[in-house]
Amino acid sequence: MSAWEIIRDSTPQLLAACIAYTIPIAIVSFIIGLTIAVITALVKISPRGGLFNIVKAIFYFYVWLFRSTPLLVQLFIVFFGLPYLRIAGILPDGIRLTPIVAGIITFSLNTGAYASETIRGAILSIPDGQWEAAYSLGMTKRKVLWRIILPQASRVSLPPLSNEFIGLVKDTSLAASITIVEMFEVSQQIAAENYQPLIMYILVAAIYAVICSVLTILQSYLEKRVSRYSVSN
Repeated sequence: MSAWEIIRDSTPQLLAACIAYTIPIAIVSFIIGLTIAVITALVKISPRGGLFNIVKAIFYFYVWLFRSTPLLVQLFIVFFGLPYLRIAGILPDGIRLTPIVAGIITFSLNTGAYASETIRGAILSIPDGQWEAAYSLGMTKRKVLWRIILPQASRVSLPPLSNEFIGLVKDTSLAASITIVEMFEVSQQIAAENYQPLIMYILVAAIYAVICSVLTILQSYLEKRVSRYSVSN
């Protein structure tokens, strides 16, 4: 079988896996991760003390843990390790998750840890005068945050968060390590059948490159739209 025939026959299978698993896992994980990131960032910049410091410490530990350990190790712990977390009377069989659920949980937590620092930095980059001006108009702290600070912070954080999503799309290839039949796993299965791993890995790399290139173009378009809006206002 020629290289062209391998590419012709394999591409539909890879694209099907991409549509069924790779892209959905990336999108769902990013949405959940972004939600976690916003909550984490708001907790970490909160001036409240007392018992709330314990909550802050938990979130600081969470961010440190997921930023300090490899994503592949995190996937293995969640999928292969948690079933051995047996607690008599509470978790006699440990925590057993399906591959997709384990993957989404891990990708979401990992994304949330990294994105939280991006969002936290964006919020802190807004001048204090913005808060003071809003307070002078009689706005509450919550209204200032949601109506003035976060909209501006979202524009500041758009480029790094876009890069985070593009990186997440590529990181979904690690899901093959916990038996999720996403695009990279399919390429490995096909390579085991046709004994042409080089062609298959180049092909799957090319598909990832196309997807990420499209996302990069979309990112540039969004940045231009946002920058034009911010200048006009």
